[in-house]
Amino acid sequence: MEVTFRSFSANDVDACLALFDMNCPEYFAPNERVDYAKFLHSTPRDYEVCLVADGIVGAFGLVQNEPGQSSIDWILLSSNMQGTGIGTIIMNRVIGQARDNDVKIIHIATSHKAHQFFAKFGATIVSETKDGWGEGMHKIDMELRI
Repeated sequence: MEVTFRSFSANDVDACLALFDMNCPEYFAPNERVDYAKFLHSTPRDYEVCLVADGIVGAFGLVQNEPGQSSIDWILLSSNMQGTGIGTIIMNRVIGQARDNDVKIIHIATSHKAHQFFAKFGATIVSETKDGWGEGMHKIDMELRI
């Protein structure tokens, strides 16, 4: 399976929202959809889509906060692609981009349902907020040191 990446464009909004919908309410709180839609409509310059057979199966961004530190922005993967290794390919791309930009720490805001994925790459929990994303969806702040 060939996996490719390209920069997000305004034409990708519907496909990215479909990714969100596939992962809600399992990994995202329903109230987060409005925030994600606003984010997409701002046409973020550091956001990428992941494609398999010309179809969007994932999306993510790595945004520099300050010298040496970046944050992962809205990382999503199609629910029918989970367990195929594409999430690992995306994270390896994130880590590679961080290294290329001399980033030493990647900040990750995730949920209690997804934090184990990031832990596989060495991310550690910094803080936990009960219902931080919405009722029943706890926020986990993590750091990945490169």
